[in-house]
Amino acid sequence: MGVFSLMIQYIAPPFIITSPITSYADQIRSMHLQRSSRGFSLDTPLIMLVSSILRVFYWFGADFQISLLIQAILTIGVQLTLLKVALDHRPPPDVSPFSTVASSSRPYSFWQWRSQRPYWTFLVYFVIATAFLQLLLGKSQTWVDALGYIALGIEATLPLPQVFANEKGRSCQGFRVSVLTMWLIGDAMKMVYFWTGDKIGTQFKLCAGVQMVFDMYLGVQFLRFGAGPITKKEEEMKEMQVL
Repeated sequence: MGVFSLMIQYIAPPFIITSPITSYADQIRSMHLQRSSRGFSLDTPLIMLVSSILRVFYWFGADFQISLLIQAILTIGVQLTLLKVALDHRPPPDVSPFSTVASSSRPYSFWQWRSQRPYWTFLVYFVIATAFLQLLLGKSQTWVDALGYIALGIEATLPLPQVFANEKGRSCQGFRVSVLTMWLIGDAMKMVYFWTGDKIGTQFKLCAGVQMVFDMYLGVQFLRFGAGPITKKEEEMKEMQVL
């Protein structure tokens, strides 16, 4: 038990801190080399950016472990990079730009804009609005608790856009198995760390469990669909990218 406790104390925090980089580095590299973000759900960076920004503000009221705060800050940096690469290598306008839950059916085409500027504008306004609410309500324990549940609840839904995209296309093409592998390893590490560590709220424990269930279903999808057949249109797109 002593050895196990030492492993959790000294191995889990560095793993959790670096998980944003190890989880998405291969996805970013793949999209950059292939010059295409086709098949990748752009909702993934949206979910991670919103939840991580909220988690940073949550720390001011909850004062949870510093390793989780550092992870949130690193996640913001990595997801901004992921978003930039995905936007730079979007498919042509005549092709569905990204795998999303409900293509072109959102009010004001939210997070489906063709121009890059609205994405960055939204994030800036979101940070400003959250900072204002934090200054206004930061001393309220109800606000702090709600902020934690919202932040981690949003993060728990991270796999859902990719799950829906895979089901719709009957394929996991565009989503790297390395990302899923790191998600599952991270889920296992977080479950042990959250349930055995100190200064870790119930929000972290519940949301980590929910996210692990969704990630496991993504694994089932990889077994069911794999990369799926490449269509004629996809072959033509690859030829255009080479030219």
